[in-house]
Amino acid sequence: MKILITSSLYPTPLAPKVVGGAEIYARRLAETLVGQNDSVEVIRAASTPNQQMESCNGIDVYSAPVHNIYFPFARQHSAPVRGIWHAIEDWQQMSEIVAARIKAFKPDLLHSHNLSGLTTAVWRTAAEMGVPVLHTLHDYYLTCPRCSRFSDGHACEASCMSCQLLTFRRRGATRHLDAVVGVSQRILDIHTRLGLFTQTPLKVVLRNASTADVGSDEQTSMADGTITFGFIGRLTEEKGIYNLVRAIAMLPPDRIRLVIAGHASESQREHIKALAPNARMEFLGFVQPKQFYEQVNVVVVPSVWEDPCPLVIADAQAACKPVLGTPFGGIQEAIMPGLTGWLTSPDPASIAKSILAILDAPQQILEMSGRLKSGIVKWTFDDVVSGYRNVFDQLMRSRGMPRT
Repeated sequence: MKILITSSLYPTPLAPKVVGGAEIYARRLAETLVGQNDSVEVIRAASTPNQQMESCNGIDVYSAPVHNIYFPFARQHSAPVRGIWHAIEDWQQMSEIVAARIKAFKPDLLHSHNLSGLTTAVWRTAAEMGVPVLHTLHDYYLTCPRCSRFSDGHACEASCMSCQLLTFRRRGATRHLDAVVGVSQRILDIHTRLGLFTQTPLKVVLRNASTADVGSDEQTSMADGTITFGFIGRLTEEKGIYNLVRAIAMLPPDRIRLVIAGHASESQREHIKALAPNARMEFLGFVQPKQFYEQVNVVVVPSVWEDPCPLVIADAQAACKPVLGTPFGGIQEAIMPGLTGWLTSPDPASIAKSILAILDAPQQILEMSGRLKSGIVKWTFDDVVSGYRNVFDQLMRSRGMPRT
């Protein structure tokens, strides 16, 4: 089968930038498909002018010129400048590079992931050229210019006027889709509640699965009575890191250690340390997942936004580490409370109360790790790929097209 994949970011040696899990997911899917004898090409948003095609692990990766006032995922810009960028983004109609690759590669379908810099023009171009279009929802780009539906410290219940105006055309562009996949039921439900995908024939949920080398499944020692909790990811307000640290400040420092993995500026580190000056905290910086998971007993996912389906939970479960998470987005769908982890309200007092209960019953950690080790969570990346193959087959049958 021939599949044309589009993704805002797609890490390669010449353009290695990674912002979140979506681009890692897209690359793992592409390489798995190639390993199963499919033909795959990738189009990503260019990160530099005149960025050339690059071959990586048997896949040709093309970079689409970004027709806007700056490249996506560049340095932070002022709100007015960002508004202009999103207005331009929302009005783009056709993608020349998608058209060119469809003519040359002749894909059976186009599979899009994150869209910043590429825009929904990739859908319209493919649809008008008779190629079926599948989109995977990893974020809220279609309803929110920031892609997060998070503002003023809270998850957005409704779309504000600026979001409605700056996403007007991209919402309407969903009419070009033949199928949509949500990485959680929650992200799909939020979009359908807002009126999207009313004309999309096929709607499917395929939850994330681990894509990383997470190391051994051996439990980190708790012999000295200390339990190590870990946070890995972007150190931003919506990810809940500050609420977590405030919670740690409420707890006895002799019983708990916090390990934080992710890029942090010196000012961020100083701010976090000031929130819990007596806590035992260690900043690992940006490290490979294995280095993180081998140091922790419990992984904390304290998000305060509708986090679609954090890969960290799948990775933690693959590493046989129980997860303490908040009931947002796809987090609550991925945790079996009392069996593979715990759910807590996102405020510092509730997180502290939940952590204290874990500290008082450490045998729970060993029991949950044992369940994870025995395979209570059976969803793997092979299952994800099989799920996509089923979607591909349904699209081909609905078009009366033979699989190639």
